Amino acid sequence: MDLQKVKARKSKRLGRGYGSGKGGHTSSRGAKGQKARSKVNVMFEGLKVKKSLLRRLPLQRGKAKFGPKSKKPIVVNVELLNLLDDGSKVNVETLVGAGIVSEKDAKYYGVKILGDGELKKKLNVELPTSSAASSKIIEAGGKIIR
Repeated sequence: MDLQKVKARKSKRLGRGYGSGKGGHTSSRGAKGQKARSKVNVMFEGLKVKKSLLRRLPLQRGKAKFGPKSKKPIVVNVELLNLLDDGSKVNVETLVGAGIVSEKDAKYYGVKILGDGELKKKLNVELPTSSAASSKIIEAGGKIIR
């Protein structure tokens, strides 16, 4: 038997008459009722108003519900900067090159340097930093370029 001549069997289509092999009268929709006639919204719960799911969920109030959600930057601690070479510039490109941050996330969220850990190298930082991080960078002999 040749494998090229064998064709995949098509799936049976619901509700296309008795001759289609699947369907006919009610075609797996049961008997009568709203759900038998046409599509019903997933969130529809009948005439249940007082304790419906939508009523039980909390509302997000204020003007912020219409705008985009805030994007928090990716946090990079000072101790991770020890992976870079001494005296190098610290920007998004160098962090991506060192594998500390992914390129896609860095472009979308941005990067901020926080002051957790110790820094042992002199670096020129071109990224936003926290006050603790900036003091540790300056103590190690580096510069913060804005």
